[in-house]
Order: sequence, then C-alpha cells, then structure tokens
Amino acid sequence: MNPVFATLPTTVFETMSRLARAHSAINLGQGFPDDPGPADIRQHGARALVDGWNQYPPMMGLPALREAVAAHYAAHQGLTLDPETEVMVTSGATEALAGALLALIEPGDEVVLFAPLYDAYLPLVRRAGGVPRIVTLTPPAFRLDEAALTAAFSDRTKVVVLNNPLNPSATLFGHDDLALLAKFCCRFDVTALCDEVWEHVVFDGTRHVPLMALPGMRERTVKIGSAGKIFSLTGWKVGFVMADARLMQGLAKAHQFLTFTTPPNLQEAVAYGLAKPPDWFDAMRAGYACSRDRLADGLRALGFPVLPAQATWFLNIDIAGLGLGEDLAFCEALVTRHGVAAIPVSAFYPDASVRTLVRLCFAKADATLDAALDRMSGLARNAA
Repeated sequence: MNPVFATLPTTVFETMSRLARAHSAINLGQGFPDDPGPADIRQHGARALVDGWNQYPPMMGLPALREAVAAHYAAHQGLTLDPETEVMVTSGATEALAGALLALIEPGDEVVLFAPLYDAYLPLVRRAGGVPRIVTLTPPAFRLDEAALTAAFSDRTKVVVLNNPLNPSATLFGHDDLALLAKFCCRFDVTALCDEVWEHVVFDGTRHVPLMALPGMRERTVKIGSAGKIFSLTGWKVGFVMADARLMQGLAKAHQFLTFTTPPNLQEAVAYGLAKPPDWFDAMRAGYACSRDRLADGLRALGFPVLPAQATWFLNIDIAGLGLGEDLAFCEALVTRHGVAAIPVSAFYPDASVRTLVRLCFAKADATLDAALDRMSGLARNAA
C-alpha cells in the first residue's frame, strides 16, 4: 500500500466512538446533530428522488444548484460568482479538498497548514506530493502570528490551507488575521485553499468574512462550502467549490477523475435550501447558540474552565491545573468510567503539542446535554 495511508494510525474519532458504543456512553465526540435535519429540505430531496432525474447529472453540478450557490454567496457574503465558470459541486467538502490539492500541488511544493487541523489535511497534502509546513496556533485565542507566518512561507510555498471558522478551536478569524494572511499570499504568489464549511454556524452577532473577499485574493482563492454543515445534514455529502475561472479549469479536471458527480436529488434539495430567507439562517444559529450556552454554563458550574466558542458545533474545556492528566488519558477515563465520549484536542496537532484541551459537541438535544453534564458531575471539583 501507499505508505501515506498504510502508516496512518486508527483515528481518535474512531477510537472514541468505539469506546462510546462499548460503554453505552453519551457521544459528545462525533460532530453531528442528533436530529434528522430540516424536514422541508429532506422532503424536497425525497420528491426529487422519486419524480426527478436519477441518471448522471453534469460533472460540474446541476445548473440549478450552481446558480443557487452564486446567488446565496452574493446575498450572504457579497461575492460575485459566475455560476457557469466559477462554481462546482462536489461529493462533500473533503472531496473538494482532495481534488483541489491534487490540482494545485506538484511533488515538492510546500503547503502551509495551521494546527489544530482537520485530520484529512496532512495525508491529502502528502499523497499529492506536497511538503507540509505546520504553523502552530495556541489557545485560548488561536490567532495568526506574523513571525510564525514569516518562518513558514517561502518561495517554495504553493498553497496555504485555511479552515475558517476553525475546528476544533471553535474560533472565527477576524479581519486582522485575514489581512495578515492575504499579505503573505500576495507577497509569495500563493493560492489559498479555504475550508469554510462552518461559515454559517457563527454566534453572538458575528459574521463570517471569506478570505476571497479581501484585496488581492479573488483570483488566488479556492473557497469550499458544505451543505452538510449549513443544513445539519452531514450524511448528504454535498459540497461546493468557488474559484476564479482560471483556477476552476484545473479543479474541475481533478474532480472529474474522483467522484465525477453527486446525487441529483440531493443537489436539487440543497438548491432549494440555499434560497431560504436570512431569518432561517438566523434561527438556526440562535438554536445552536442556546445549546452552546447550555453546555458551557453547565460545565462552568461543574468547575471546568470553558474556552470561548465563536463558531462550529463544538466547545473546549481546559483541564490544565485540574489534576486530571493529559487530554487523551482524561477522555479515555471519561468514556470508560463516566459514560461520556469527548475528543482530545492533541489529536488535531501533528506533534500533540497542546495536551490540555478537550472538545465536546453541543449539537445535541437538551436532554442529551443535561445527561452528559450529570455524568460529569463532581469530576473537576473532586480533582481540585
């Protein structure tokens, strides 16, 4: 087998989910909601499956969805996109990332990555022949640092991968961070691959700003979105790629030889969903914000320090100083002894340099969150 994949260990996500099943634990580790998703969007997809076209759709995606994507981002983020030449549909955001890296990287090209990072980034970069250059972001702010960027970027840098909002830190990069990164991209003629799947799941009146919208970045940015995250339908695997027409030509060729296309009924349903009014998106965010606050307040009451959570379905607790060990050992004990599954954030750092943060998913029913808090009762105070 290719050593990039043959040497990969079992992921911590698989390990924790297996332990959760074995111990009948409440699973706050895996990042998906425990409801079925918006009924009207699912019904639209079901009708399209029964009554619509079920043969190959166009490789670039149904025209209706590509037009809906362009209209959606014009309304929500002020982007002007040509649906015919600058929008493509993929089978999920991970396929979009894989295709983009295969299209953009030649063997030996350097790729700047920010840790904590999505676990697919490193193997995808290496399989494409890229050389990863890791920039470590540290809690609690996880901000970009000019000195660290100076050390990472060089004339060999071809691509920088930015996850914004950032999972697992639940942070949203603001204008200062984005402007700093844009400066380096322009200086070194680097393409920015922006994983923006959490762009709609932001809280407290904040708004996501795409790197593509900054000066000098329109022609050098590949923007990736996810219907699964926008509509809480993670199993649908419908992603979309937006890029300048020149870049899209290469991206499309890589996509053509990966999944080629995506189920047409799901594309029809996502096109319908993207046209929902702004109030729908505001209500979605408000609902998740309530769940975030419920879990955060409960954890604080139990004595756990909770880091700010500006976006995503996750929040983090910092167990440093509680005498509960490092994050991996804590999570193993939490699931096996207390029946709650969580994720050690050290798994998102290639060098495991940050070992005191634990990620929990709050995209769950109130009763589920309350039951998890009940099982964690006394842990922090007993340790203290």
